[in-house]
Amino acid sequence: MQICDRAEGQGDVLKKAVKKLVPEAQTRIVKEVSKWSGVSVRPHRFSGTEFRSGGRELGHVHGDYQADIAFPLKVRNDLVAEGKAQPHHILPNSGWISFRFTKESDLDQAIELFKLSYELAKSKTDIHQLTS
Repeated sequence: MQICDRAEGQGDVLKKAVKKLVPEAQTRIVKEVSKWSGVSVRPHRFSGTEFRSGGRELGHVHGDYQADIAFPLKVRNDLVAEGKAQPHHILPNSGWISFRFTKESDLDQAIELFKLSYELAKSKTDIHQLTS
């Protein structure tokens, strides 16, 4: 485990947080998600690596301990209710989820969540292109 500071949000105090790391988690997730058609990868404004598709952010990885992924609110609510994700650590009432890595198998689950976000974003883009 590693102890480090993290900001809880705008204007909040820095708190000590214990983060259990999964070695090379970020590298492995970036390697997989970057293979998907139309996905771009770039540094995230609050640290980590961001994934975008069709001009929108799919989500981002914060080091080797957490992913934050965007979903429509209903999908987010279902994922949280099913125990597949947690509400976003800073924006708990948004469509964003947070998913923490505590063991190797969590990386497959994180990639599945990114894939779901990707497929939903892609289907919206495809529908928009058909109706434009």
